[in-house]
Amino acid sequence: MRADGKRLKNVDPMYTVANYIMSERNDAMNMITLDIPVAPLQQYLNQCRKNGKRLSHMAILIAAYLRTMAKYPELNRFVVNRKAYTRNEISVAMVVLKSGGDHEGTMTKMYFEPTNTVFEVQEIINKFIEENRRTPENNKTEKLIKVLLSIPGLCPLGVGLFKWMDKHGLLPKSIIDASPFHNSLCITNLASIRTNHIYHHCYNFGTTSVFIAMGNQREVAKRKGDEVVFERCIPLGVTMDERIASGSYFALAFRCMQEYLSNPALLETPPEEVLTDPGLTKA
Repeated sequence: MRADGKRLKNVDPMYTVANYIMSERNDAMNMITLDIPVAPLQQYLNQCRKNGKRLSHMAILIAAYLRTMAKYPELNRFVVNRKAYTRNEISVAMVVLKSGGDHEGTMTKMYFEPTNTVFEVQEIINKFIEENRRTPENNKTEKLIKVLLSIPGLCPLGVGLFKWMDKHGLLPKSIIDASPFHNSLCITNLASIRTNHIYHHCYNFGTTSVFIAMGNQREVAKRKGDEVVFERCIPLGVTMDERIASGSYFALAFRCMQEYLSNPALLETPPEEVLTDPGLTKA
């Protein structure tokens, strides 16, 4: 019994076999680019600003993902040691640049509920960034790293032990909480350092099943009627572990997320329903 998830009882046999064929997460990575139109987002952000509420693109993106996860709970699955699980919580890992103007950052994670509104998501992000920029050495990840590097030879021994324990479901909750590699979603805003989007790998260690990299805005050619127009978009490089859900499931889920991003006002209220992973029920 893992501390961070429940074993799925009802999994498509094809995916059970796939876990043996693709035993490592990097074997099972699929990539896609989602081009998110800027205009609806900017109009919504401007309206919120007029009403005295400041939101970020990141808050809207995470809120849209949470709302999508409420409808498509299989997004919160992970595979470890060829076994499929659903997480007990929703966590999002993100890199925060340290204060001082350099390019060093600290990576840790935030915790959310599927019922969080976009305004609640922004509050969580603001608190997360403030705490990690002010005293990054106090977050759990930095403390764990310092312990591993405190004694010569401890780091390879400790990491090897953590990997073995994680593989067998024995990793303590305290280590999982400190690990940025155990999360529902890993996200990075490369536009903040003026970089194009990439397809970031999902780490073999840990439980990251989806990674989203947001890049510089770009013009995307789209056909509208008999014309080809250029629409300004935010590109998202998405990497997925295909062992947690079918391709059609991912397609429906990301189509749903794009609908929320095209009308962010829908994220101002909690979802009417939060679905439970169907894999928890025996067939």
